[in-house]
Amino acid sequence: MPAKTTLDDDRAVPTEAVTPLIRGVTVLRRLTEAGGTLSASALERGTGLARSTVDRITSTLARMGYVRLDGRDIVLAPRVMELGNAYLAALALPALLASHADALADELDESVSLAVADRDGIRFIHQATRRRAMSLSFRIGDLLPAERTSPGPLFATEWTDAQWRTWRERRAADPDDRGFPAAPWQSHSSSDEDFERRAARARKDGWALDDQLIEPGLVAVSVPVRDPRAGGRIACVANVVSHTSRHTAADLRDTLLPRLRTAVADMERQLREAPEPRPATAPAGLATWTGASKQELGREFVESLARGLTVLTAFGEGRAELTLTDVANATGLARATARRALITYEHLGLVRPSGNRAFSLTPRVLSLGYPPLSRTSLAQIATPHLAELADRVHESASLAVLTPSAEEIQYIARAATSRVMSVNITIGTRLPAYATSMGRVLLADLPEGDGQLSSALRELRPLTPRTVTDPATLESALSHVRAHGYALVDEELEAGLRSVAVPVRDRTGRVVAALNVAMHAARRSVEECVREVLPELVETAGRVEGDLRVAGRFGGVAVG
Repeated sequence: MPAKTTLDDDRAVPTEAVTPLIRGVTVLRRLTEAGGTLSASALERGTGLARSTVDRITSTLARMGYVRLDGRDIVLAPRVMELGNAYLAALALPALLASHADALADELDESVSLAVADRDGIRFIHQATRRRAMSLSFRIGDLLPAERTSPGPLFATEWTDAQWRTWRERRAADPDDRGFPAAPWQSHSSSDEDFERRAARARKDGWALDDQLIEPGLVAVSVPVRDPRAGGRIACVANVVSHTSRHTAADLRDTLLPRLRTAVADMERQLREAPEPRPATAPAGLATWTGASKQELGREFVESLARGLTVLTAFGEGRAELTLTDVANATGLARATARRALITYEHLGLVRPSGNRAFSLTPRVLSLGYPPLSRTSLAQIATPHLAELADRVHESASLAVLTPSAEEIQYIARAATSRVMSVNITIGTRLPAYATSMGRVLLADLPEGDGQLSSALRELRPLTPRTVTDPATLESALSHVRAHGYALVDEELEAGLRSVAVPVRDRTGRVVAALNVAMHAARRSVEECVREVLPELVETAGRVEGDLRVAGRFGGVAVG
């Protein structure tokens, strides 16, 4: 007889499902619903798992880089976004349509989102949000009930009788929408018949409105984006959101709907003209956890959880549908192991059969850590890495960006060390770029002859007797940075202060920030800085860049 579980729902669990994988998915979901951070005790209560089980699962996820252990708290880490990235890459819609949504948001000066259907809800796959004091807080991956949105009635036009039945059952079982953490809880203010009428109207009109259904003041208008290659079925819905202080629902219909329709026509043209995706090879390194021995990984490492999560990352661009053989080959797992993982995921609603014995990911994969991290900043990404670096070298570590004028750097993250005499700089501090190691790393990435670079080198004032003030000498120092990948500044900003810095690059290779270690000159010689500190800096920058690549693949990472 099939077993039952209370970890996620009351449905019977297939006998071949992987219990540790179910538990690991449950932990990731609870962390996601809590905003990304929970204590081990809170996870124990929220999942119903034994504390020892929670500890083993979180230890495994930490080893994989999916969470970090911060004292008593378990915190989602950017690396977990690779699971959601696998779905978004396989879906292909964000890559094809995001630029159209971004351009429309710029044109209208309103927030624009793309959403897909997720059972009887809608889930966002792209957000182009306007930054205002009162702005949209929804994130990529957030799930909302269909009946309280403008995309919902449009998706409902394609529901089967079974889907309508499931929706009514959910409404009856969850009258306050507590199963939708991203939506404000409230008792249903409209009847089932009201939503049915909205869906019928959407079928007739080809668009739909949300007049303050999610919360007071929020209005939206939506138009479906139909896939010409799928018989005109809805691929996603484009949604313009505003506030009643700017537009009423009627205003959206009368003034913004025509421009939204034009943008959707461009999106549909993009789908029609896009080349068929070529089958892609699986990304390298998927077998990291499948090839390691238990002795190497430790007694607390749950191999079946790590191997199961690896299955999700086998999907991606050009790999939207995979057979069991494809998954086994990509992950290095035995066919029987891959099969059990897929059975587990189908039970959890994370994969579905897609015909020809193949499987595809569902939008529910985005519930595994994506929303809380989809609006992360570079400072948030770097801070834990800076703290580890400061602990290893016993000196303060910092991250800075170049100001728009390129004349100064501004500190955006910092980890101080505990010493009687230490470098005392706060986040937000600005310093002259030319006299700092981080400034030189950032200036070195500007094109030679660039106006910003020329401006930054125009007025070089001596701050100490050792400050370089000759433009030719400074340009030579920048050439050294370009050639060797680091800058070392010795008592040019302040007497007794020595620092070494390396660049932090984004997915395109552009330097977006600099990372440094600063110390009193008496503690390490220049040679010791290069020999002992520089390798640690390079390693830390690599870790920050790795997280930045994952976090920035489908969402914008705030740098400044």
